[in-house]
Amino acid sequence: MSIKRALSKAIRGHLGGEEDSSGSNIRTALPSKARTSQSRSGSPTASPRRSILGNFLRDKNEYVSSSDDVSDDSSSGALSKNQQKRLVREQRRSERSRLSEEMFSETDRRHKEEEIAKSAAEETPDMKARYGELPLMQSATRTGELRTRIDDITLAMEGQQVFFSARLHVIRRMSAKLVFLVFRQQLGTFQGVLHERAGVSSLAMIQWVEHLRVGSFVTVRGTIQKPEVPVLGCSIHDVELAVDSVHLQVRREEPVPFSVYEAEIRTNEEEKAEGRRNHIPDRTRLANRILDLRTSTSQSIFRIQAGTCNLFRVALDDREFIEIHTPKLQGAATESGASVFQVNYFGRPAFLAQSPQLAKQMAIASDFGRVYEIGAVFRAENSNTHRHLTEYTGLDLEMAIDEHYHEMLETLDAVIKNILKGIYTKYRREVELVKYQFPSEDVVWLEKTPIIRFTDGIKMLNDSGWLNEDGEQLPLDEDLGTRDEIRLGELVKEQYGTDYYVLDKFPRGARPFYTMPDAEDDKYTNSFDMFIRGQEIVSGGQRIHDAHMLEENMRRVGINPDDMEEYLEGFRWGAPPHAGAGVGLERIVMLILKLGNIRLTSLFPRDPKSLPAKPVSEQLRHPESSTIEPPWHHEHKVRVASDPSELQPLEHLVANYGDATSTSWFDDRFKIWRDMTTGAAVAYVPSSSNFAIIPGNPACDPKQYTRTITQFLQWMRRETKYKPVWILCSPEVETILGERLGWRSLSCIAEERVDPSRNQAASDGEIARKLRRAETEGIKLVSMNQGEMVPEDIRQKIDERVSEWLSNRKGTQVHLSQIRPWCDSEHRWYFYALDKNGVVCAFVALAMLSPAHGMQVKYSLDFPGAPNGVIESIVTHAIQTAAKSGVKGLTFGAGATSQLIPGHNMHGTKVKMLEHTYEALAKQFHLVRKSEFRAKLGATEDPLYISYPSHGLGSKGIRAILNFFED
Repeated sequence: MSIKRALSKAIRGHLGGEEDSSGSNIRTALPSKARTSQSRSGSPTASPRRSILGNFLRDKNEYVSSSDDVSDDSSSGALSKNQQKRLVREQRRSERSRLSEEMFSETDRRHKEEEIAKSAAEETPDMKARYGELPLMQSATRTGELRTRIDDITLAMEGQQVFFSARLHVIRRMSAKLVFLVFRQQLGTFQGVLHERAGVSSLAMIQWVEHLRVGSFVTVRGTIQKPEVPVLGCSIHDVELAVDSVHLQVRREEPVPFSVYEAEIRTNEEEKAEGRRNHIPDRTRLANRILDLRTSTSQSIFRIQAGTCNLFRVALDDREFIEIHTPKLQGAATESGASVFQVNYFGRPAFLAQSPQLAKQMAIASDFGRVYEIGAVFRAENSNTHRHLTEYTGLDLEMAIDEHYHEMLETLDAVIKNILKGIYTKYRREVELVKYQFPSEDVVWLEKTPIIRFTDGIKMLNDSGWLNEDGEQLPLDEDLGTRDEIRLGELVKEQYGTDYYVLDKFPRGARPFYTMPDAEDDKYTNSFDMFIRGQEIVSGGQRIHDAHMLEENMRRVGINPDDMEEYLEGFRWGAPPHAGAGVGLERIVMLILKLGNIRLTSLFPRDPKSLPAKPVSEQLRHPESSTIEPPWHHEHKVRVASDPSELQPLEHLVANYGDATSTSWFDDRFKIWRDMTTGAAVAYVPSSSNFAIIPGNPACDPKQYTRTITQFLQWMRRETKYKPVWILCSPEVETILGERLGWRSLSCIAEERVDPSRNQAASDGEIARKLRRAETEGIKLVSMNQGEMVPEDIRQKIDERVSEWLSNRKGTQVHLSQIRPWCDSEHRWYFYALDKNGVVCAFVALAMLSPAHGMQVKYSLDFPGAPNGVIESIVTHAIQTAAKSGVKGLTFGAGATSQLIPGHNMHGTKVKMLEHTYEALAKQFHLVRKSEFRAKLGATEDPLYISYPSHGLGSKGIRAILNFFED
């Protein structure tokens, strides 16, 4: 089953044609009968396409105009002769208009270049000194010149000269003689105006500034002036800067997936939605963390986080607590051996601390009285939720108590209220900046915090009709789940009018071994949780200080007291009654600001998906054509290739890094973009509808994918008008496009790979019979050596048979590449079959891919009149021969899958409907017939994806994908 057919079924919802059962070059024919039926169906053919997939491949806010609909229908073959003629005339007019526009643009460009060159020639030395690139700052000199902070600029400074360094935030070109600049220092943004002024700023200076890259560091000098209208887009509204000089201090070298400005803007539609008011998803932001941390939202979050630590510290210092710093390497698990990270400590096992719990209690046993710590906590829990991290910052405290653990609860309650009050007073500016993207109300708390018994909280839930996930009332002796906590928070807000409350006396089974049992009912404990907005921020309680009770509890939960000898010593030598608690810094900040994702409050968050395994580098087939160490690094000692002739041969790149799709790049229709720094290659095929179809992965080391993809897309946006659509890309590339760039993706195709060392053909009864049949027919299989060319006379015969095979194909041809068997023969392996009369009846060509991918069954053709079973025989023979030579992986290329899989940024009921529709069509039209044949040969599926920018494809984009595969 071809890729085109899989796509067309999902998109159009009706029969697309018969498949080629033998060619693995992804070729398909539409029978004339099917095409006739299709053309007669009229307008109904267009409706399923737009109603099914069109809704998914364009943004919900995009509306396709009627002209788009007409254009799309007219390419479906359902047009009258007059409509076809009208379409041709429209296309000709469009082409003439485009050519005229290009000629005008070229003339205009030359005129501007002449003007700028003249301006530069007339500049005085003083004017030339007002702009340019500064030498590398290596702390060679100090001028001591005072630099102004943007936040310190006020209306009272009007007329004053200022000098500052800042990051270039926005460039707005108003005309050839006027440009607006926005400079950024952390939270502060300030507008600058640069226009042509005799003796000060020339056209050449303006043109140079216009071409600076946003995100670069510049030094700026100018005069404060009052703008004609308030500058609402900057933090400084009432003044602006008349720019006198601009110098580039640090250039942004690499392209970025989004700018800080883009990450901060919002549209009217986004203002109506809940959650973050911006079109860049959190996943994309977190994948480009440094960029996201530059935004005013992130800057504010971490100022508030720093303030939270400071408020916590000051409040406890005022209460005579001692700040301590405990070791994070421990010889035993703190609470549960199942949730700790084990490390190799000089050949002995050690563990990263789950909390400073043991050390805090040991400090109390050492008569420190009251202690606290702000430090790292590690939890090896595979929790991929919005509120869990594997490494976070804990705000922990422990204190000796006199009579009741509520002494500690009341102390911590006062500290939490001190934090809340401090955030909303000292950090009001930051809170409001966060609310711009994360709208929320301030946390509400009462002077006297409600302390609700755990059993009373359960009763509130049960009385409200709340049921657990099993549809039952909540038991009194089990901990609350997240959804239970949130609902209880809603009930408390309704009854008490507060977002902040305490739940006391938790059941024993929900607390660690060191928690003191309740004196009245040992099924419960002297422990509590504190909640904000219905989610836990604090867990604490009284600790067991009696050594015998502590050891008994340890044995009860399966902990050997001998493994915690140092911890127990303090209790055996006498420890005072004490209580303590732990606050999650990231979680409390998340809940106060109502961010919805704890990762946004961690500088560089760690969760179970962090630190992915890096691909293992294998020996390249052509080491001299590496993209990690390109040849010009060694030969000319330069960073960038000076001429395209120095670049690595494309054939070598495909053999070093290519996938099955890369072997098609040698066709004339493929255009190849090259990175002059690494030599990496990306192929694309322009379409008449202004789309560029980009097939397969970049040809470069996988570690360079992110850089190469970003560079290529920046080039395409800058140098062409094409809209990119990436197809047949691997999960690695799809992840980059989805997470770093925010693209959408789906998969209904897969790479069909086989392990050559496992011969499954013989175990399949049908294939085994065909192999015996071919042997009975006297088929002779001929194998060339890898890289060896087929003899000239046989080549001619194969070419004749290929021509005969092509002439017998009926209907529209669908393919990824043309049949060019002798292209790049250095990296091919040829096999052919002769019947008993010596006639060539079948042909197979294997193509060399990267060492990680092995080889591809590039062509597998049985010619007209071939004996039954010959294609199975020659393909099996080629696989077995490859296995004997040491080839570890082999692919048939792409084929349709039985299910459609949504990728990044695809969700909702429409996607579910699309999945069900595709699955039904796959069964109805046998889309996976060829895949089933390959499965009998041992093939397994690796998903491939179609990815596209989040603003959508529209009907023309869908058609561009389909046209890509048509002859």
